[in-house]
Amino acid sequence: MKILVINGPNLNLLGQREPGIYGAQTLESINSALSEDASELGVSLSFFQSNSEGEIVDAIQRTAGGFAGIIINPAAYTHTSVAIRDAISAVAIPTVEVHLSNVYSREEFRHKSLIAPVVLGQIAGFGPAGYKLALMGLVGFLKKS
Repeated sequence: MKILVINGPNLNLLGQREPGIYGAQTLESINSALSEDASELGVSLSFFQSNSEGEIVDAIQRTAGGFAGIIINPAAYTHTSVAIRDAISAVAIPTVEVHLSNVYSREEFRHKSLIAPVVLGQIAGFGPAGYKLALMGLVGFLKKS
């Protein structure tokens, strides 16, 4: 079972970008820990990060036929990207949305996710552990399906 983990804009700066909000771990260290979790669950992960909306849409479209699920942190595109929302809907692959911070306790514009209506669930506010929670939930769902 293959799962694609997509990280959106500015997440490549984790560890140095606003650590009070996003924590001190780098994206590389989060991905490494998640790979270990995936091994324990018997699944394989591929990772993709881009600051470009179109590249994220392309990555989602490429999952069709090759991936069982997607974990996505669309970052700022959560609140603005109809294109990413439509790509997730179009491929119809089970997807979980993740956010490091609790977007609902932050600025008002972050309270609306265009992605949430087309995913299985959303995990926000648990820092890097949110990725593990997303992985566990997604794998559990896929094994039942």
